[in-house]
Order: sequence, then C-alpha cells, then structure tokens
Amino acid sequence: MAAAIVAATLRVTRRVTRTTGYLQVRGASRVPEGDEVSKAQEAVSGKVAPTIFSRIIDRSIPADILYEDQQCLVFRDVAPQAPVHLLVIPKKPIPRISQAEEQDKQLLGHLLLVATQTAKAEGLGDGYRLVINDGKLGAQSVYHLHLHILGGRQLGWPPG
Repeated sequence: MAAAIVAATLRVTRRVTRTTGYLQVRGASRVPEGDEVSKAQEAVSGKVAPTIFSRIIDRSIPADILYEDQQCLVFRDVAPQAPVHLLVIPKKPIPRISQAEEQDKQLLGHLLLVATQTAKAEGLGDGYRLVINDGKLGAQSVYHLHLHILGGRQLGWPPG
C-alpha cells in the first residue's frame, strides 16, 4: 500500500511539474568534491539555528518535494551528484545518525523503506546507492539527518 502511495505521489508530481513548465534538469549541476568537504569542515554540529532542511519542512524555502508523510519528506537535491539524487529527511530533527537513539528505531526503518519505495518509483530498478554522511570527517554539511538516494548511472567504487 505504501509503495502504491509513493508511486502515485511521484506520478502526480511529475505531471504537475511538466504542466507548469517547470522541470528540473537532472544532473545539470555538480558540486566538486572539495566544495562539499569544505562545507562539511565549516558546518557546526549542534547549531541552534534552523537548518536548510528544517526550513524545507516548514515550507519557508521551496523544494521539489516528491513525497511526504507524518514522519519524513523526500525531495530532489539542488546540486545532484548523479542523474537521480534525492534526499530523504525525517521531520524529527536528529542532527547525526550517530546521535539517533533507541526510540528512533522505527523512524530509521521507515526512512529506509521510503527510500527504497521512492527509488523504485523513480525507475532505479537496476540499482542505486543510499548514503548517510556523519560528522565532519564523513563530509556531513547539514546537521539534520538525511539519506541520499543516488542512481541513474553506474556508480564507482570505492566511494570517497
């Protein structure tokens, strides 16, 4: 049932974006690795000010939102690193995966299931990568837990 809802939501979103003439070009921009690592080095963990993701959740800044439920939100990354680059974020503000707690187990599982269903709905049946960056050395540049869904091309190994 949840997979059908995700698929229907994605179909409606695509229809709306095409009808309005707004269609984000996938893979059009690429942030060089050094820039993202530099952002991570400058990011402050535990910062009190709202993150860009909390501002997307409260709709104070726009995003190309593909899916939303009571626990999370899925939207396109504005600086895609692959032809398909989506972010799955919890509405609960967990700064880092390493700071998730026992009571977050259900939420973390839900994020993974939504990521899987969204990847399938986006046509990534041949494979994709899920990435969670944690902390400065993990190149986390926004201190609000988020899962990257990367796909649409052959991904290299090892990452980083």
